Amino acid sequence: MIRFFSFLFLSVLFLCCSNSNNSVPKNPELVLNRDSINKLEKRIHAREKAAALDVLFKLRVKNGFNGAMLVAQHNHVIYKNAAGFSNFQTKEPLSLNSQFQLASASKPFTATGILILKEQGKLSLNDTLQKYFPEFPYRGITIKDLLTHRSGLSNYVYFCEPYCDDKKCYNGKVFSNQSIVDVMVATPPGLYARPNKKFEYCNTNYALLALIIEKVSGLSYENFLKQSIFEPLNMNDTWVRGAEIDSKKKNMTLGHNGQGKIEKDDFADAVVGDKGIYSTVEDMFKWNQSFYSNKLLKKESIDEAFMGYSNEHKGKRNYGFGWRLIDNGKNAKIVYHNGWWHGYNTLFYRRLSDETCVVILSNKLNRGVYQIQDILSVLDEMDNQEESFDGNP
Repeated sequence: MIRFFSFLFLSVLFLCCSNSNNSVPKNPELVLNRDSINKLEKRIHAREKAAALDVLFKLRVKNGFNGAMLVAQHNHVIYKNAAGFSNFQTKEPLSLNSQFQLASASKPFTATGILILKEQGKLSLNDTLQKYFPEFPYRGITIKDLLTHRSGLSNYVYFCEPYCDDKKCYNGKVFSNQSIVDVMVATPPGLYARPNKKFEYCNTNYALLALIIEKVSGLSYENFLKQSIFEPLNMNDTWVRGAEIDSKKKNMTLGHNGQGKIEKDDFADAVVGDKGIYSTVEDMFKWNQSFYSNKLLKKESIDEAFMGYSNEHKGKRNYGFGWRLIDNGKNAKIVYHNGWWHGYNTLFYRRLSDETCVVILSNKLNRGVYQIQDILSVLDEMDNQEESFDGNP
């Protein structure tokens, strides 16, 4: 692997010619900023890495990748590109402005929304669900249990399916987050485990958290995220799915199966919090940056979110508040969340030690999206460090 990437770097070095600019900006701050960026890019070998990453990106496209990719190191974007189609039927091309369904990579946004309300003193992570859903049939489950997937609840994607089919959905209406609660109250499904007994990844947890956000804030889930997260971070191409909203989004992509056919919607598509957010690779980088600037949350809340809470099974993998973690106490800590839903594959990877960020968004089924060791090897080859990653969606 090392010899391969050494050869790759030597092969692309000649592509990296000087980027001199004779025009001097009138604003001295711009000169200073450009000079600082040039020094950083030289120190981290940004241009050589960009050339190597371009080789890897084109190889992925040749092997069937359809989507967009952004790679940053030391909080500086080294490479970004997009290739393929937004819609395989119309052959509309993808761009860096194309908006992809994040699938389960939406969960960190929901968790952050809960922590924002906590910092505002509007809820406690120790609140039980009966405070927000008085008729909820399961006792002893807290907001913290939902955040960490330790509630023991069943997955609504399965137990709610009998209430919806192609001809008729729940009560003849759109199946919403509230519909999940209604079903659980009317005919309570069995539990996987007692509350806080063990980790069990479950979409129901984050669908309920989205409802709690609405009850506490007095806003819809989408409007709360827009006002509290998207707008403060200038994530202008990020939004929450909704029939009325979708029709107005010209850069919205469609999800496709492995053969390039459009995936059909089903009853669960209207449920949000566990999924449902659309974004671009550039907006996701803004999201990444917010955790270094503490723009949305205090450092204490961020540290709390990045802490593992599922330690009954020894190992380096864990789960925080809406984040998957790789942390063995020796190598660099990885904070990430991937996703899959209806042809969309999403990878959002963050290595905290050197502020590395990898964002890959695809709208054609491709499990290879989650394999990024080749990308990490390019970043680390000249930094004399090795790090492996095999993320789960």
